[in-house]
Amino acid sequence: MMYSGKLVEYLDDGKYICAFVTESQTKRVRLVNQNGREINLPVSRIVHCSTHSYPTNTDPDILARELKETAEKRSALMKEIHLEELWELTVEDATDTFEPTFLAELSFGKAANDDTVSAFLRCVFADKLFFKYREGKIKVYSVEQVQQIRQQQEKERQEAELIKKGAVAIQTLMDNPTPEIQMDPWFEDCLGIIRDFYLLGNDAKDCEIARSILKEAQLQNPHDPFHVLVKAGIWGRNENLPLLRHEIPVGFSLAARQQAEAILQSSQKELFNDPGRTDLTHLAPLTIDGATTLDFDDALTVEEQDGNFLVGIHISDVAHYVRPGDPLFKEAMQRGTSLYFPEGQIPMLPRHLSQGICSLIQGETRAAFSFMILLSQDVEVLRVRIVPSIIRVARRLTYEEADRIMANDRELSILDTLRQKLRKKRLNNGALLLPFPDVNIFIDNNGKVHVSLARSDTPARTLISEFMILANSEAARYVADRMVPGLFRAQGPLKKRLVHGEDDDLFQNTRQRKQLPRGELLTAASAHSGLGVSQYTTVTSPIRRLLDLVMQHQLNSIVRRREPTFTEEMCKDFNSLITRTLATANNVRQLRHRYWLLKYLEDRKGQLVEALVIECGPKRVNLLLTDILMDVDLPCPSGTKPAPDTRVKIRVVKADALDNFVRFEW
Repeated sequence: MMYSGKLVEYLDDGKYICAFVTESQTKRVRLVNQNGREINLPVSRIVHCSTHSYPTNTDPDILARELKETAEKRSALMKEIHLEELWELTVEDATDTFEPTFLAELSFGKAANDDTVSAFLRCVFADKLFFKYREGKIKVYSVEQVQQIRQQQEKERQEAELIKKGAVAIQTLMDNPTPEIQMDPWFEDCLGIIRDFYLLGNDAKDCEIARSILKEAQLQNPHDPFHVLVKAGIWGRNENLPLLRHEIPVGFSLAARQQAEAILQSSQKELFNDPGRTDLTHLAPLTIDGATTLDFDDALTVEEQDGNFLVGIHISDVAHYVRPGDPLFKEAMQRGTSLYFPEGQIPMLPRHLSQGICSLIQGETRAAFSFMILLSQDVEVLRVRIVPSIIRVARRLTYEEADRIMANDRELSILDTLRQKLRKKRLNNGALLLPFPDVNIFIDNNGKVHVSLARSDTPARTLISEFMILANSEAARYVADRMVPGLFRAQGPLKKRLVHGEDDDLFQNTRQRKQLPRGELLTAASAHSGLGVSQYTTVTSPIRRLLDLVMQHQLNSIVRRREPTFTEEMCKDFNSLITRTLATANNVRQLRHRYWLLKYLEDRKGQLVEALVIECGPKRVNLLLTDILMDVDLPCPSGTKPAPDTRVKIRVVKADALDNFVRFEW
């Protein structure tokens, strides 16, 4: 088609432009538009072309004026067109596609001309609710499509209103030192959108709306959304962002809370009516835990028997209360483990269970799972009896109290002697001890962070760990010997050994930790090189670990001579679930731990801190900050390189906990 001398119309940035074609080629035209501009335009962009041709030698000024007048006339004609009425006439027609000329005639009730067709097309582009222009034709939307478009338009209108109102409200919030916040529903929605955007970035559902609100409010710094939410009282100044990003549940479902309440109402008398449960309330178990511990899941007893020692390792019988398919079990599956942070705990089970009926509290009758293990003088396992039981803890000790009285307390003294022999036996089997100080983080009332180190290998702490390792390895043996599927922890052989015996050297232990084989979770028993045992699982912390709860159920079914609670396939499913949830939990725990260490370093900007040189490569030096046990990498200093196992001073240049950033220099 030749366009020379024709009046055409095209869209430019959504605006309808009238123009006159001065020169026409196959795929492009040269034209002068209503604004007097000369343009080279692809033919494909032309929406409407006049039926009449005009002289190409018209004076440019006169042409521009006539084009503008034509455009104004056609815009005025748009007022006479009612698209909805036209749509109602055509929507039920057998065809859904029409010529623009036909619809223009139908709309104006007379023969169409260039002006009326153009006016109709302008309306179609201005109001996209009823018709769509496609390749020179007009498509009529169906009733369903119009409903969808109306809904979308209403949504866009509401979003535009939210962006405008939200930006004003947020600007006011940030400009006011002590704002009085009226949390209207629309403002809650606005803050929720900003929250999700800060946590999830481009993966947030309404990320573009969030960007628009923040841009309109002139808040373009990466952490501005965080400060908005803190100012609004949605978040605290030290909000646990990794916990929120990984969507780890903090509260419990209504069904789980109702089940927990029902458990609390149950009578302990039913324990004594269970023929499969052994009454061990004549024993006097003791618990040894941290001073701030509130959930006690293990207790110990010891008796001398003909030169041997009957050790009782009593574990809270959580499986008695939390069973597969129950709401509480489903909650445990979601979490996988309890999470402990310096500022608080996220329990796997509701606190009134984990710190109440499932906790081995001094003086309270409790359901337990007891490992009655007869040990020889040389700590050879002579007999193992595993029974559901009833116990009543007689003594509660802290680690510090146990260490202080151990030498003069006969029961503790016997347990400590056995502890030392069990430890030596594991070492002879290739175990690695690798004691590493605990990093204790305390936040005072002013928000100041304090960090202290505590020994993790005191006699009382290692006493508990040795007997838990004994119970766990015997539980693994018990299940494996009966060819029952389960969940077993394993670790391959160590390729390079740097630490021997009970070495307690921070440098060597750090290097050895970096070379440990990766631990595995399997459905069949296998050796664990790091612990020096031929099979291993964990059943001793069912209050705080799903794996232990699963294995407690499996053990309970075997002990009671029932079919195993979980099949091989179910154990494989648990394996995948626990591996995934623990990876997430460990990541959140590590990020939160690092956050508080960075907060600690923020107050030490410009100060020198001590570091232990672990490795010195050609370009980088790996160090360990000795006060907080943080791993650090630095470029090699100019001049003499520091030697491994030496202590140096490095300067804190900058630390930003919110940015997860720290920089040191020599």
